[in-house]
Amino acid sequence: MTVSPGKDPAPAPSGVLPAPDIAAILSGTHDNPFAVLGVHAAGQNYVARCFIPGAEAVTAETLSGKEIGTLNRRDDAGFFEGFVSLRKEQPIRYRAINSGGEWIVVDPYSFGPVLGPMDDYYIREGSHLRLFDKMGAHPIAHDGAEGFHFAVWAPNARRVSVVGSFNDWDGRRHVMRLRADTGIWEIFIPGVPAGAPYKYEILDNSGTLLPLKADPFARRSELRPDTASMTTGEIAQVWEDEAHRQHWAEVDPRRQPISIYEVHAASWQRRDNGEMLSWDELADRLIPYCVDMGFTHIEFLPISEFPFDPSWGYQTTGLYAPTARFGEPEGFARFVNGCHKVGIGVILDWVPAHFPTDEHGLRWFDGTALYEHADPRQGFHPDWNTAIYNFGRQEVLAYLVNNALYWAEKFHVDGLRVDAVASMLYLDYSREYGEWVPNEYGGNENLEAVRFLQTMNTRLYGIHQGVLTIAEESTSWPKVSHPVHAGGLGFGFKWNMGFMHDTLQYLMREPVHRKFHHNDMTFGLLYAFSENFVLPLSHDEVVHGKGSLIAKMAGDDWQKFANLRAYYAFMWGYPGKKLLFMGQEFAQWREWSEDRALDWNLLEYNLHEGMRRLIRDLNGTYRSKAALHARDCEGEGFEWLIADDRDNSVFAWLRKAPGQKLVAVVTNFTPVYRERYDIPLPVAGRWKEILNTDAEIYGGSGKGNGGAVHAEQKSTGITVATITLPPLATLMLEQD
Repeated sequence: MTVSPGKDPAPAPSGVLPAPDIAAILSGTHDNPFAVLGVHAAGQNYVARCFIPGAEAVTAETLSGKEIGTLNRRDDAGFFEGFVSLRKEQPIRYRAINSGGEWIVVDPYSFGPVLGPMDDYYIREGSHLRLFDKMGAHPIAHDGAEGFHFAVWAPNARRVSVVGSFNDWDGRRHVMRLRADTGIWEIFIPGVPAGAPYKYEILDNSGTLLPLKADPFARRSELRPDTASMTTGEIAQVWEDEAHRQHWAEVDPRRQPISIYEVHAASWQRRDNGEMLSWDELADRLIPYCVDMGFTHIEFLPISEFPFDPSWGYQTTGLYAPTARFGEPEGFARFVNGCHKVGIGVILDWVPAHFPTDEHGLRWFDGTALYEHADPRQGFHPDWNTAIYNFGRQEVLAYLVNNALYWAEKFHVDGLRVDAVASMLYLDYSREYGEWVPNEYGGNENLEAVRFLQTMNTRLYGIHQGVLTIAEESTSWPKVSHPVHAGGLGFGFKWNMGFMHDTLQYLMREPVHRKFHHNDMTFGLLYAFSENFVLPLSHDEVVHGKGSLIAKMAGDDWQKFANLRAYYAFMWGYPGKKLLFMGQEFAQWREWSEDRALDWNLLEYNLHEGMRRLIRDLNGTYRSKAALHARDCEGEGFEWLIADDRDNSVFAWLRKAPGQKLVAVVTNFTPVYRERYDIPLPVAGRWKEILNTDAEIYGGSGKGNGGAVHAEQKSTGITVATITLPPLATLMLEQD
């Protein structure tokens, strides 16, 4: 039986429901329970019908409690029917009685639909930008009753029911109304409390019962290993971040200092008993730490609900629900508000590329490939054994775009770092010949994914001007961080994976061999301004047997620390925004593991504490010296001073910004102490040594230039400063 949205066919005028209809209601196979349950006109009268398992007698009442009729029990399973004293169809309730007592049931089938024709129109068009307010479970007041409205997209299902703790997980009791134009099922269920677990029970088109499904739009989930969605109220947060948000909405982020601390929330720190911290506990510890360290942003590995801890959140089953591992969603809102009050932004890793195949998730949601491609050459990811979103389907594109908007609006997040963009852009990503389907032009570009990314960035930047999007894109796809109107993907920034790979490869070599690989450190400047880059030293480099950053460095322990200090200052002086994964700021030796806290005890040792102080001072210098950040993404902000001294493994360049003092960055990547080394500088006079990674406070040998150097113009017309280069060290010199 197919019905138009919001229209339920009336039963026969006699008011007596045929036995086959009753049997279908009791078995949960009726095509449209809204056509028979609830209140319906029967000639000049009105009849009420209900299914209340366990009831022996039922009296109908208005919502205010006025008795309007006693119903007859048509079936001992709990089906009741009878005429009621009403002048029009309206919501009613039932007083159910059995030997154990009585209880009130407000009739969900006596309420009309909540979604309207304009919702249908925009949903069909794929342009609805407030799906997160319409889909899923939301507390509302509807026709005089309080409860939750549920809506889910399952266009190929024969029947969809809400099941949960409030109806004994009985799929017969709250069968939903189908809006045939959109394939969305909805129902308003009065009396459902916040905090109730629920799922969707779905019969596919052949009538086969599918595994219970979590709500794709659920805003809260149970704590794993439980997988149900949970009803929850709207976020009740008094936001105190207007100044922070206004600042980022008004500035050009490319010209602002951005230094990101990448955090896995479950393992940054833990309680003494090994349990994960709550959002409030993280706020008490992590926010002050980042303020002291001088980071501008915290970037979290994915915090959307996910079932498997070792996936670190990159295989999410609940894109709209902050994971229950750290408490209720309001806790995360409080955390973001706390960050913003002290000027720290919050960036989330976001995973729209793929989703896991857990049976309670999106896979084969209504018995068909709904969110994913049916063809495994397009819909299955061989690297991660996950399903790939069907970006060509309007409803899927809208689901993902709305999720980006949701985090920005409801939780005030400052940015999204989009994971695995390369896997989205290429149809042949990790596939051999014959294992992928070319696009309409015969190429390997995923044109539907390109359209999705452009749409997402256009919508997000158009509505939330202060939000950043950052692409983790590991290939040379052009114009990733260029505007959509200029043919780009529309991201604000792109991770510079080449910088990370080349420089770490260089630092792993013994210094005596580095002169043969000098180009590893200079090549990046050939493309450094082709995109708006973030320089990432991310979690990817400290897991899966790769070891920590300190463990990658060449030499003995002293040299390892000196190498890493020099490298950090090299990176903070290099054009591009900065990102550092947690634990690397104090040179943790052990490879990171998601199931334990960082080794904070290492800060008791001078070399580790020295490294932490260096990162703090690098952040402070980077933020306070406009020459180091204001032209991070523009070639005018960089000038080589020494690019070709491969024999000594020395690099030097100038950072500059209009109207700002110049800063020279000089790095010696050998353990050789050089006392009289000539550096060309553009201006004669005194240059202050504003940072020296070999300073004793950082664990270095204390070699340096006594706080300043002097540049003099030679007879050749070249201005030169003769300086001391400490071993395995980076200096920053500022024009006085």
